[in-house]
Amino acid sequence: MYLTGDIKKSFFNEHGKSDIDTGSPEGQVALFTFRIKHLTEHLKQNKKDLATQRSLVRLVGKRKKLLAYLKDKDIERYRSIIKKLNIRK
Repeated sequence: MYLTGDIKKSFFNEHGKSDIDTGSPEGQVALFTFRIKHLTEHLKQNKKDLATQRSLVRLVGKRKKLLAYLKDKDIERYRSIIKKLNIRK
């Protein structure tokens, strides 16, 4: 699988507080962004894969909700994660 435990730990270590703090919004947004990019590449080659397309839409929605939460809670953390992951232009 493309997403192993070591890769997840590195995301949470880099963007969260620690590698075992999997509940931090920054770590979750980073993980969702990685998965979104992977699914987008998959859909470029497999245009008729509707299950993956549905999963991608759900992931984008989850990330959007987490970013809205983070924006309401602490705007500086929101701005830093947006800048690190280069999500919005």
